[in-house]
Amino acid sequence: MIRPEQVKVLFADQSLGATVRLVAETLLARINGQEYAADERLPSERTLAGELGVARNTVREALDVLEGRGVIRRRAGSGSFVTGMMRQDETAIGHVAAETGPLDLQVMRGILEPEMIRLAIIAMSPRDIEGLGEVLSSMEAVTTNADDFARLEDEFHRHIARATGNPLLIACYDLVIAARRQAFRAALNRRFLTPKRIQDCQRYYNTLFNTLASRDIENAVEFTKLLLIEEQKLLMQEE
Repeated sequence: MIRPEQVKVLFADQSLGATVRLVAETLLARINGQEYAADERLPSERTLAGELGVARNTVREALDVLEGRGVIRRRAGSGSFVTGMMRQDETAIGHVAAETGPLDLQVMRGILEPEMIRLAIIAMSPRDIEGLGEVLSSMEAVTTNADDFARLEDEFHRHIARATGNPLLIACYDLVIAARRQAFRAALNRRFLTPKRIQDCQRYYNTLFNTLASRDIENAVEFTKLLLIEEQKLLMQEE
């Protein structure tokens, strides 16, 4: 069973949307109440979305939160299963994320993301591509809200990480996302994620999705590197 102090850590991320937080809390309460026992498979995303009256993307993001904290684990093609335990390194993860500055974060992304894209293209299933397309549709619906767009960017990249099927890489990218959600990013979003910039990013992600769906490794990796270089230039201007 998850202890109260662990629940506090689980939902400490203030970037979570209210509905995502509510769904995650609801699922966590069911797990603590043993409605879903350890090692039991959770209902499908579609079933949970219908039960809770929310979109599948919302359920998926709530499951991402629980998976990232070790409460559930996903098995490709089988679904989500309860572990009932949080990772013991949550405090350490939070500390590392809090100590990571913008340029340090960008360097790490430059190391991880191109290879992550490469591995995902090789390993991703049609279902992975479909899920990524759903996130892209949500991104394309955002016009002005920088925080919403940044949250969906994280979700897009988390889907790619998960599609690699590499648990160590997935855990590393969870830490990248935790670092991306530090306070400095909100300030950068307000400064740089203007409506025009959001439109530019939407075009980029649309192109990236098409290269992923067509399994065009060379162009997908190149697009990823170009965006990282552009973001680093913005950070250097801020410095």
